[in-house]
Amino acid sequence: MTPAFEKLQKQLKQLPGLGFRSSERIALHLLVEKPAKLRELVQALEEASVSVRRCSRCGNLAEGELCAICADAKRDPSLVCVVEHVPDLVALERSGAYRGVYHVLHGKLSPIQGVAPEDLNLPALLKRAQSGEVKELILALSNDVEGEATCHYITQHLPAAGVKVTRIGFGLPSGAGVLYADSVTLKSALEARREYS
Repeated sequence: MTPAFEKLQKQLKQLPGLGFRSSERIALHLLVEKPAKLRELVQALEEASVSVRRCSRCGNLAEGELCAICADAKRDPSLVCVVEHVPDLVALERSGAYRGVYHVLHGKLSPIQGVAPEDLNLPALLKRAQSGEVKELILALSNDVEGEATCHYITQHLPAAGVKVTRIGFGLPSGAGVLYADSVTLKSALEARREYS
């Protein structure tokens, strides 16, 4: 193979979920079988890199100041579901069981991996909680040590009164997150949330 092909394949392999064979097949598909799709993909990537950014309120993907969920007047802004990553938000939205808004942390606390509170979208969450608009925070974080530590940090830094904190019920295996759960499991997890203490 040519150096340019190998460079493309190497870049594709760095994407989540793609190994050597998958990245090789995609590179061959784009270069040999569907070269017109390659141009469309490059154009879409360039457009997205310029226009897509984080929502200033919740951290979701947005093309304006606010994401579509934060800008939706039909959503309940007093109910905030806290998730680790945007794909978790997408999975919860797919369940159709939730009509509040979200807050994306973009990770979870992990002293071992050097992830501290200032590395996450935690200050914005605490500011939202102190604004008086939030009545309930639903913690939809992974059921693992780092997820528990993050939940604990959030509850310890909330205002003394006024915000109810719940944790989603877990019909999920211990150590799993919301990203790979099916819609029914996510719906029951949201409905079975409990007060977090």
